[in-house]
Amino acid sequence: MSTAELHTLTGAYALHALPEDERVAFERHLGACEACAQEVRELSATAARLGLAVSATPPPALRERVLRKITTVRQEPPPHGRGARPTSSARRAGRWSTYALAACVAAAAAFGGVAVWQNQVAQDARQETDRAQRHNEQVARVLTAPDARTTAADLGDGARGTVVVSRSVNKAVFLASDMAHPPDGKVYQLWFDEGGTMRSAGLMNPAATDDAVLMDGPLDRASGMGITVEPAGGSDRPTSAPVALMEFETA
Repeated sequence: MSTAELHTLTGAYALHALPEDERVAFERHLGACEACAQEVRELSATAARLGLAVSATPPPALRERVLRKITTVRQEPPPHGRGARPTSSARRAGRWSTYALAACVAAAAAFGGVAVWQNQVAQDARQETDRAQRHNEQVARVLTAPDARTTAADLGDGARGTVVVSRSVNKAVFLASDMAHPPDGKVYQLWFDEGGTMRSAGLMNPAATDDAVLMDGPLDRASGMGITVEPAGGSDRPTSAPVALMEFETA
């Protein structure tokens, strides 16, 4: 994707509407383009205000509507006379009324279950969207910080790594491009280097060759970072030779 095309993605990025590959490419571009960074900040603020302006309360649940409908099903009257036996037509009508009521109850239960399931799915989707939005906002905050500093390194086999740090935000973002997949059962783990002591800074997505990772934990006194190959789930301390060691830009 050309630089000219990247300049046109600010609106889609602010609305979290970019596919994964374009999002990663744009975030790499965002770290070096102050014009796009400023536009993203302005568009994100506008989108947030518009979202608040159009918020609305959802309609009542389907389950409640079905339960109200059940109350309108007419019950068959009892047969006339204390000892009277119901006619065959009355018995059939009674059975059908019972079946109808049972069907309504079953429908209410089913619709109630579907409503609960749909509500849970919607809540899960909202939570996932919220997590992605918070991640993107934090990444953008680091990349667009006035004191953001960038360091890039060749990771071998055509792979490229870039780390952006902001002391004012106290966070770092690692951007990877064309990284080889780790071996089966392994994962790339990121580390903050604090005077030779390595502190875990999170795991990369083993399925992604291009990735934008908000490094876990505060920047604090870290002066650099490292990448190692670790067992799935990560390690408490590095267990392999580093794939890369990068010093943070300080000026």
